[in-house]
Amino acid sequence: MKYKRFFHLNSLRLQLLSRSLLVILSLLMLIGVFQYVFMKQFIYTNKIRSIEDQIHLIPDDVWKHDIETSQNVKRSRPMVYFPGVNITFINQKSTFLRLAKDPHHSYFPKLSASTYKQVMNNIKQPDNTTSLIKKIDGHQEQVIVLKPIVFDGEIQGVIQINTPTESLRDLLIRQMMIFLMLSLTAMTIAFFVFSSVLKQTLVPLFTTTKKVEHINAGSLHDRLPVNQGQVEMDRLSLSINEMLERLEKAFKAETEAKEQMRRFVADASHELRTPLTSIHGFLEVLLRGASSNPEQLNAALKSMYGESKRLRKLIQDLLLLAQLDQLPPFQKEYCFIDELILDMKPQLILLAGNRKVLFDFPSCLPSEVNKDQFKQVVLNLFSNAVQHTNPTTGVIQVVGKINEEELSLIIQDNGHGIPQEHLPHLFERFYKADASRSRAYGGAGLGLAISASIIELHGGKIRVKSKLNVGTAFEILLPLT
Repeated sequence: MKYKRFFHLNSLRLQLLSRSLLVILSLLMLIGVFQYVFMKQFIYTNKIRSIEDQIHLIPDDVWKHDIETSQNVKRSRPMVYFPGVNITFINQKSTFLRLAKDPHHSYFPKLSASTYKQVMNNIKQPDNTTSLIKKIDGHQEQVIVLKPIVFDGEIQGVIQINTPTESLRDLLIRQMMIFLMLSLTAMTIAFFVFSSVLKQTLVPLFTTTKKVEHINAGSLHDRLPVNQGQVEMDRLSLSINEMLERLEKAFKAETEAKEQMRRFVADASHELRTPLTSIHGFLEVLLRGASSNPEQLNAALKSMYGESKRLRKLIQDLLLLAQLDQLPPFQKEYCFIDELILDMKPQLILLAGNRKVLFDFPSCLPSEVNKDQFKQVVLNLFSNAVQHTNPTTGVIQVVGKINEEELSLIIQDNGHGIPQEHLPHLFERFYKADASRSRAYGGAGLGLAISASIIELHGGKIRVKSKLNVGTAFEILLPLT
């Protein structure tokens, strides 16, 4: 199974291995071609220079003596100057005279008369030679060296020395076969070495792949290792980890949103059903004859009116939340928050009843807000403070502060406080830390959610601190203009 995966056509390891070997093979072939060309040139040139050096070692007197002896002797005698070559003298009349013959390769080429004439006419020094590599009349390719012969200051002819290139080609082929065997050995070794090296090199990739395969929507908390010794893989793992973190947050947010929506629908249905049930009950009572009794009729109408007001307030809050969720553009204007709250002072004092209300603004609080929306937030928070404090001994403080970056508005009471387990959920829709108290005051648990949404649209935030039997403080933070 492992080898099957390894030799799969789409395997990255196989592709890297095959392409690496292909590059090596191409380089070896290129080296082989250059080696063949240069080695052939070297071997042939070396052979020619060897013959030329041996020719130059023979004095002209020896050449003259051997030529005259060969011309006067009817039966040729073997004359060997150096082995493996044929030596021929060609005079100016293009007459060929054999001076030496190789017993294994006795063929001597006959070049054109113009070639010999050109060698004789182009002589500048007696030691000049001309070399050729030619194949004539279907015979073996020959290395030919031509040397003009001068006796008594006159050109007598040309000495031609030739030898077949068969031995040179054999030497070249042997060298190329050795190179081929070494190349095949190198390719075989490279295959096994590269396979092992690639396996070790791709371990981080395989680890990442297996880890990603095991990650699904239920295990998005898993993370890939980011210190595997390869910069590229570490960067990839880091990017995947960041993506997984975002996906995990998105799935978590989606789950929470679904749960909030489910709870929102259930709570909204409950809150809407309660006043409707009450109104429906009073209508049934009236239809059964209570309408003829003035006292019962008046009590029923008052209760129905109160429930309808509560129902209308709930519907208005729901519509306002829906509008805030759509991020509507706010018409904000520059103002001083302290002046805005002091303008609300009579309304707040009236709302507090017998409770003591304190205002503390040591400095101006400039900001850009939507005045109507901001007043609603202040009224919501102040109303909560009123509901949770004693009607006679309650104290509510409204304090403004400012620093270099933001302003702070604190609405603090000395009420019974809120248990710590409820604090993280206070700004959730329909959440009620004390359901009986909220019911008594007609609240549906939307006021704080609306306030938080409005402040967030202003670029600020709301924080809450509370301690049982000491009091609660809501703090609004807004950016300075």
